[in-house]
Amino acid sequence: MNVVDSSGWLAYFADEPHAKHFHKQLNTPSTLVIPTVSLYEVFKVVLRESTENEALQVAAAMQKGKVVELSTSLAMAASKLSLKHNLPMADSIILATAREYEAVLWTLDSDFKNIKGVKYFSKK
Repeated sequence: MNVVDSSGWLAYFADEPHAKHFHKQLNTPSTLVIPTVSLYEVFKVVLRESTENEALQVAAAMQKGKVVELSTSLAMAASKLSLKHNLPMADSIILATAREYEAVLWTLDSDFKNIKGVKYFSKK
């Protein structure tokens, strides 16, 4: 299973050079786990930078994978990960979701650098 962080989804939808790191995962929705916080982040950015129709299309594409809502147990696991790795709230929820589903987390976000189970790609 795979979780692609919001940074990966945004690079993919914007067809940025770093999107190549996420093509295989994002083109195999049966292996994707999508935390609702990722859906929130990506929808918000696309809505801010484009149109509502474009944001809705992006959200629909993301929902082809398994969308995971924030549960009590996931929130508590995310809190622990946040403290352990000094992660912001959304990042800790994304990491907790990946761990819950034994998924690899794919990202361009340096907050995840050197965390076990994460495939981090530098933007440089």
